[in-house]
Amino acid sequence: MPKPMLKQPQTQTQTGSILSATQKVTQKQDQKLDKMMVDRLLRKQRSKEYMQAMTSLDAGGHTHNQQKVNDIINAIRNEFPEVEISGVLLGFVSVCYLGKPYEVHTLDMGGQIIEHYKKGEPLPGGLEKARNIALRGGYSFIEVYVDCCRAISSNGTVSVISC
Repeated sequence: MPKPMLKQPQTQTQTGSILSATQKVTQKQDQKLDKMMVDRLLRKQRSKEYMQAMTSLDAGGHTHNQQKVNDIINAIRNEFPEVEISGVLLGFVSVCYLGKPYEVHTLDMGGQIIEHYKKGEPLPGGLEKARNIALRGGYSFIEVYVDCCRAISSNGTVSVISC
């Protein structure tokens, strides 16, 4: 960040003063920069370890084994150590290969649970917006965020899809 050329007076913090207006503008600019940095980090190609952890969701047995769920969540946190994603990342959606009647499975970050869903059964917590992307194919899984979906290819490449 550039150095300020003028010294800021330290005693003027009254509401409506030039200084407080400048601080508000600076805070908004910092928030934009933070969002841009987070977006840039979340566009990076995913690691092999992360991809292996996420593709293991469909192996079955995870729905009743909390330790395996915790291992997957730790892999997610290790992939994004510099980003606090707990309030931004809603969960994951992927095609389910367990067979009929199941269509997709999810990892819900809020409840930290893995669930398999039948055709037409609604997905909870904002994850429904990723169902059609997952079913269309071409991606290993979909990361569902508050403001977008990130479709992850089998090689870890990220495609951002507005929701």
